[in-house]
Amino acid sequence: MSATPTIRSSQPFPVARDLAALHEAVERLFEAADAASVMEICELMLGNFGIQGRLRWRRGDESPGHLTGQMELAVDPQGPRTLVLDWADLPLPEPIRDRLDWMGRLVGARLRQLAETSRLYEAISRLAQAERLQRALYAIAEQAGAEHDMPEMTRSLHAIVSSLMYAENFYIVLYDAATDTVRFPYYVDIKDTDPPPPDQSLPLHDMLHSLTWNLLQEGRPLMGSLDELRQQFSNPLVPLGPSCEQWLGVPLLRSGRVVGGIVMQSYRDDTHYSQHDLELLNYVAQHVQTALERREAHLELGRRVTDRTAALREANRVLRQQVLQRQRGERLQAALFRIAELASAPESLDTFYAAVHQVISGLLYSRNFYIALIDEESGHLTFPYSVDDVDSVRLPRAHGRGASEYVLRHAKPLLATPAELARLVALGEIAHIGAPSVCWLGVPLIWGGKAMGVLALQSYSPEHTYNERDQELLTFVSYHIANALQRKQAAASLKHAYAGLERRVTERTRALALANRDLREQIAERERIERRLKYETLHDSLTGLPNRTLLLQRLEQAMQRHHANPDEQFAVLFIDLDRFKVINDSVGHLIGDDLLFQVGGRIRACLKTRDVVARLGGDEFAVLLEGIVDTHKARLIAERIISELHTPFRLGTKEIFTSASIGIALASPHYRQPEELLRDADAAMYHAKDGGRHRAAMFDDRLRREALSLLDMESDLRHALSRNEFEPFYQPIVELADGRVVGYEALLRWHHPERGLLPPNDFLLIAEECGCAEAIDWQIFEQVCTQAVRLIGTEGFISINVSGRHFRSADLDQRLLALFDQYAVPTHCIRIEVTEHALLENPTQVKQMLQNLRSHGVGISLDDFGTGYSSLSYLHQYPFESLKIDRSFITELPPDDAETQGLALVRAIQVLADSLRMKVIAEGIEEESQRRALLRVGCRYGQGFLFAEPQPASTWLGAGRPLLTG
Repeated sequence: MSATPTIRSSQPFPVARDLAALHEAVERLFEAADAASVMEICELMLGNFGIQGRLRWRRGDESPGHLTGQMELAVDPQGPRTLVLDWADLPLPEPIRDRLDWMGRLVGARLRQLAETSRLYEAISRLAQAERLQRALYAIAEQAGAEHDMPEMTRSLHAIVSSLMYAENFYIVLYDAATDTVRFPYYVDIKDTDPPPPDQSLPLHDMLHSLTWNLLQEGRPLMGSLDELRQQFSNPLVPLGPSCEQWLGVPLLRSGRVVGGIVMQSYRDDTHYSQHDLELLNYVAQHVQTALERREAHLELGRRVTDRTAALREANRVLRQQVLQRQRGERLQAALFRIAELASAPESLDTFYAAVHQVISGLLYSRNFYIALIDEESGHLTFPYSVDDVDSVRLPRAHGRGASEYVLRHAKPLLATPAELARLVALGEIAHIGAPSVCWLGVPLIWGGKAMGVLALQSYSPEHTYNERDQELLTFVSYHIANALQRKQAAASLKHAYAGLERRVTERTRALALANRDLREQIAERERIERRLKYETLHDSLTGLPNRTLLLQRLEQAMQRHHANPDEQFAVLFIDLDRFKVINDSVGHLIGDDLLFQVGGRIRACLKTRDVVARLGGDEFAVLLEGIVDTHKARLIAERIISELHTPFRLGTKEIFTSASIGIALASPHYRQPEELLRDADAAMYHAKDGGRHRAAMFDDRLRREALSLLDMESDLRHALSRNEFEPFYQPIVELADGRVVGYEALLRWHHPERGLLPPNDFLLIAEECGCAEAIDWQIFEQVCTQAVRLIGTEGFISINVSGRHFRSADLDQRLLALFDQYAVPTHCIRIEVTEHALLENPTQVKQMLQNLRSHGVGISLDDFGTGYSSLSYLHQYPFESLKIDRSFITELPPDDAETQGLALVRAIQVLADSLRMKVIAEGIEEESQRRALLRVGCRYGQGFLFAEPQPASTWLGAGRPLLTG
């Protein structure tokens, strides 16, 4: 085979020397088992052909030669490779080439047959292996649902894996990442004599850098000998347990995380694991992991079912107890209702006692029952009712040492068995106990704070005994029986009292006849007093002048005369002393009263006899001038009064100066009530005070129009409330640094049907005078609550202004919290703004309400800081979250970087707020220079026309952007 073939040219190519040998070689060729056998048979056939040459296999990546002494006989499909014949460079005769071609075709056919047979064997092997794998996976899946315990399941899994590959030494490790521990639920090793306990968790750190540690840490399959594995790890390998020849481990994964591993190892030199074994085990491991998870889930479900069953059993037991308790409660309630009915029923006491016995029989065993009461007159113990199988009659007796007396003496229940009664007898508490009973239960009947009787039950049979629960029940019922018994006895006492009352009425009638005579004399005296009271009713007690009532009567008479005869003119002067409160507070009320007395006398001296001067109250006087022909005369009289009152008053050692303002109203046909004249004169007087005091003013058409306008405004305000014409407008509160909106202030606006949109300055003062202001505020509060969540969600806040009037209501804080809860508005989204003036009235109550609101999360802000008293005590007494600097300070800020007094004040307020951890909000920012100045002093928040004007909620919601910007 290795010699170079040679062919002599001087001799012709031989033919087949032996056809029989050639035929045998062909048969052996088609029986050849592999390519090497085919090559050997080809060499025999070449010898038979008489050809000397060398056969060899040429690889597929080897390029063919270009020599003439080379011939390709056949291709091996399993190679891929080609069978090549090499000989000398002499050309072959055609017959020999034909024979070689024939031989090459036979060889190619056999090589293809062998390749096809090999592929069939491989396919059959793969199919068998797939069937084994499928059966193994089915078996793993069955184990997940089988009713086995965990050890039996892991043994079955070991057997399944052993059916696929060599797994004599096999273990499963589970890893808990939360505790960084491992557990070996199954461990089989022929050489390891100290396997880990299956139920014990071991710290993973104890097996640092071991093969198991590397498998769990790297989370990938590992295979090889110890030397091969050392080359795969960056850290030095620390073997644990016996040294193995081959080691194969695959991780168990759950959602990409390592939760354990399956490991097999071989101690045999002839048994190694292949890549195929690694891939197969890695594939099977995931199904094993699924089976383990299903098994653990099944076990966990079983534990939960067991726990739930126990919980349901306990709940059922509690429910049965509750049903029994409810049934007892219903019986007890029915008994109490029956006792209450008996207390009001007109039946006798004997019937009442029998009915009480029947009621108790429905609750407890009461075949032997008696009621013992103390006779308050004799002090004896009586038995008004007794039913007993042994003692049929119980006679009254003096206080002794019986069981009933023991209960009365200690005023507490007694539950006694014969042993307990014997113990009490031994202690000397009880001297005689009557007929012996198996169980005796007695409770006191208490009313008026004293034990007045005993309710007793006893049993002569062991079948019926009493316990502490029966004692508690009878004690509870005894309270109601005692109450009913007391009412019954009170009714009997009342009946006796009625008889005594009738007797006393007769005696009283005789006494009244004598008193009637004295009464007539008293009536005569009373008439004299009434005349005096009538005078005092119509006159002022201080000055002796007519009062408002008498003045109105005289005015009504004058109006009737004027309506009958328009020429009967008259005028009303309304006089108010200027600065009288100052005088009263400075020199005292006694001198003030003396001054009023002298003022009344001077006014009276300026009038005619028919004119009336009256004191209306305080420092107000009114004058009825009759016979007035024109306004000039009325004004002259008013000027005369003013001049007279301007003269100093000598009061004791003091000389007092005062002046007066006078309003004049003339009679007119449009007046229907005297109060209308007095009202217009009062309005003219206030007009005089507005004009500088110490003067008189006439009520004219202009004042009438103003009064009518005021009246119309009041009417419009009340209609506006019913028509919901008030609406909150929201002005943004922003961060001065970047203009980000952090909240809004709700401002009041009125959509007047004729005058358009009105700010609060145009109507709020009138609303306060007519009492509508609080209703308007609550209407605004409710609208803010309905719009708050849509406007700001839960991030920002809305400020609402709460005036001092609201704090007069003691439940203001509760009403606000109820309103926020009604509309599901988070309390931290609402900020209440109060002024310093609101803190002056009842500060204790205001402080409590603000603290309650703050404790519920509502923000509190001090509005217009710096315009009122600005007392620093407010800042630490009240739970303020922020201060709002009034716009009057903002307008004084410099237009440039200069330092001014206004800027210094704002800086001082900011420093004060920072030290108290309060936020500062500047109001009325209209210029960019003001914003920069505020930023220089550290103010973070502000509002004003520079950022946005107040707008309704619909405008902000329809702006196409979120209300709060970040």
